[in-house]
Amino acid sequence: MTVVVGYLAGKAGLSALNLGVEAARTLKTSLSVVTVVPKPWSTPSPAKVDAEYAQYADRLAADSANQAKACVTTLDATLEVSFHKYAHRSAAGGLLEAVAELKAEVLVLGSAADGGLGQVVVGSTADRLLHSSPVPLAICPRGYRGSKSHGLTRITAAYPGTADSLHVVERSAALATQLGIPLRVITFAVRGRTMYPPEVGLDVETSILQSWALASREALAALKTKGIVGDDVVLQVVTGNGWDQALDTPEWEDGELLAIGTSPQGTIARVFLGSKGTKIVRHSPVPVLVLPN
Repeated sequence: MTVVVGYLAGKAGLSALNLGVEAARTLKTSLSVVTVVPKPWSTPSPAKVDAEYAQYADRLAADSANQAKACVTTLDATLEVSFHKYAHRSAAGGLLEAVAELKAEVLVLGSAADGGLGQVVVGSTADRLLHSSPVPLAICPRGYRGSKSHGLTRITAAYPGTADSLHVVERSAALATQLGIPLRVITFAVRGRTMYPPEVGLDVETSILQSWALASREALAALKTKGIVGDDVVLQVVTGNGWDQALDTPEWEDGELLAIGTSPQGTIARVFLGSKGTKIVRHSPVPVLVLPN
């Protein structure tokens, strides 16, 4: 098993490598840096064009490997790391091949370059992999430089309290035990900007939100009474007047990972993030681990 990091020189910075090294170190496994280069179309072309393209692809992969090696060596010179080039029509397709062939335990990506520093931004490659990755997918905020402890320190599972999201808590608990780090479970209860019509009144909105929070606390408490999590796990309900406020409210540790789940869509073996999951990803101040159902 290995941690696979998608990396391409000049794209999205070094943040994914920082998280990948942390993950591999904490999991006590190896790191595999994968560069996906464009695969040429099958349309016949002059031999010179094919040769020039092959040179370009080799140079791109070599530059990516050299940059990644320099970064990883600085972070942890003792880590077992390998470098791989895959040629594919799409970056997502190449990474899926790598995940299968390298027997990845987790896939790590950086945020798209068009977002703000410290923000998790799902680009086109990550968006496709959210729907198709067979292994957990970790996405770090743009500019992520890793933790001062040089490893993962805690997992927070975002749990909406529904039966189909229980697997998020179970898998997060198992991962926390495997890594030997604490687990926290949070339910986010958010008042939307247009939660109810104006004529209803803010007092009624507040009352409904409080009732929702109470029900969430009961659902969280059941996790301990049913033995799904241990007595030492921190359970928390966070309310806010929007997802930005809700994600800013909890205290986040250096080296923390936020785990969220996905839901099955129809009968196909793919997953998708619901509207709440998408908003949590967008506003998370720490790397996000998406767990397929």
